[in-house]
Amino acid sequence: MRRRRVVSAIGQGMGLSLLGGWSSLARAQSSGVKDNLIVLGQSAAFSGPAQQLGVQYHLGAMAYFEGVNAKGGINGRKIELKRVDDAYDPQKCEANTRQFLQDDVFALFGYVGTATTQAALPLADQAKVPVFAPLTGADVLREPFNRHVVHIRASYNDETAAIVRQLTAVGIKRIAVFHQDDGYGQAGLAGVQAALKSLDLAPVGVGVVARNSTEVEPAVKKILASRPEAIVQIGAYQACAVFVRQARRAGYTGNFYNVSFVGTQALLDELGAEAKGVSVSQVMPYPYSSSTPLASEYQAALKDKRGVVPNYSGMEGFVAAKLFTEVLRRAGRNLTRESFLATIDGLQKIDLGGFTLEFGPRQRVGSRFVELTLLTEDGRVRR
Repeated sequence: MRRRRVVSAIGQGMGLSLLGGWSSLARAQSSGVKDNLIVLGQSAAFSGPAQQLGVQYHLGAMAYFEGVNAKGGINGRKIELKRVDDAYDPQKCEANTRQFLQDDVFALFGYVGTATTQAALPLADQAKVPVFAPLTGADVLREPFNRHVVHIRASYNDETAAIVRQLTAVGIKRIAVFHQDDGYGQAGLAGVQAALKSLDLAPVGVGVVARNSTEVEPAVKKILASRPEAIVQIGAYQACAVFVRQARRAGYTGNFYNVSFVGTQALLDELGAEAKGVSVSQVMPYPYSSSTPLASEYQAALKDKRGVVPNYSGMEGFVAAKLFTEVLRRAGRNLTRESFLATIDGLQKIDLGGFTLEFGPRQRVGSRFVELTLLTEDGRVRR
């Protein structure tokens, strides 16, 4: 089950360009809702050190939306997902979001990253535009409750708690943390600290790296000096891969644990045979087998897409698109942003094919599912 790197070049043809007919009714309904079209905006990393996160998420979402559109869309409308590169930069993401709102998109979909989504959120709140399924588990985007932000993944606190449980269950107590120096990294560090504190423990060492940087040598030296038995990494895949390589070459023989945002397939591609001893917590169903109906559906959607292989980031985009489409279907033809959010209020439990999400009037975090996986030196992801 060797996996190949997903090609990052997404042609303009991946976007869906469709024309509408009777316009007056659509304009009366909601911004971003046209005669036979619903327009979404996605600002994500399509270049730079985190590009595979945006690329894979987008491809997974498009695999589902294209299937829906091929059958005529939902309630007479097809779905267009406009994508713009922010290179994992908050300022670029904010500018992209301003343009999306000026262009009257119906919702912001599949933003990638904590700091980037944070930069967009005040604009979305002011415009009362839904922010759907951002690829981040930071609590700062979940608390206080925000009705306009819909999360489909467990939090970083959930992931780091699962990692700490796994480590301490086998007697490992000397745990260090390598983290990105931003909101994402701070959220992950806080999760590890909270989980350890409940056991009267604390990280034995902490090292940082700047966002969009792979300058990890100072962090490697600082963390290895603390003599950790295991290292938890809260970063993007390139920096984490460089850290693993440098630590191994410096003689470190312990295991590494990453949270899901690292990008499992991208990390595996970066490390190659050096992936041995690296674990990743996951918040989506296993995408590499037909163990669930959802995974089978995802794999079938990719069958005719050259160069695109199943992976966790793509599965997350696929899940987001499937849930979004189901909410549209239930909201009906007279779609508005308010009717869309009201439909989420009433979803309660929804099974997407072996992966259950739960929402309500005061519930916008659909899942707390976490499981740990192990990367292998021969390019596999084992559960």
